[in-house]
Amino acid sequence: MPLTFDDLLRRATALVRPGRRAVLGIAGSPGAGKTTLAERLTRTLNGDGDPWVAHVPMDGFHLADVELDRLGRRNRKGAPDTFDAAGYAALLRRLHEDEDDHDIVYAPGFERTLEQPVAGSIPVPPTARLVVTEGNYLLLDDAPWPRVRSHLDEVWFCELDEPERVRRLIARHEEFGKEHNVAVDWVLGTDQRNADLVARTRVRADLVVPGTAMPTVEART
Repeated sequence: MPLTFDDLLRRATALVRPGRRAVLGIAGSPGAGKTTLAERLTRTLNGDGDPWVAHVPMDGFHLADVELDRLGRRNRKGAPDTFDAAGYAALLRRLHEDEDDHDIVYAPGFERTLEQPVAGSIPVPPTARLVVTEGNYLLLDDAPWPRVRSHLDEVWFCELDEPERVRRLIARHEEFGKEHNVAVDWVLGTDQRNADLVARTRVRADLVVPGTAMPTVEART
């Protein structure tokens, strides 16, 4: 039978065990629907009650433009080495292992209008028993990315038809201020190199999630 969103809800819920938080990773190429799926899971599982699921994206660990300029990597923004992967892994370890932490854990977010990370903008309350995190490189086997995978209970891979993924990604870049031609060049250049790299990690996923399991996916990561 085809995988459904209800199946995903049940599988995510089953990850939670007594004693510590579960951390679910959602990987996939840029534009495949990772953020939309993570937000839908979080919103649906939390419902109207006290929040027990938190969403912590990898995007908060983008290096700032000033650092990318220093490194000479501004034109490859979004590539694996333009993230603080070690810092991301350290946060996931804290979220995963803190059994008796009664404090809010703050994670960085990412402001797409500014294209910059924002420190301390995502609160993870002590009531959160499941953390959903999403990003391109959760399954990458180049150091230090395996340290990220070691703190994830499962990793799902979002898979979308390639023409639709590209269309949504162009639309997203336009939404956040790029001219159409600039958006197309970026998507078919920098973004596509990243997408090709991510696609090769699909075989390491615990579950491949097709677009049909995400019927309301919008133009997001």
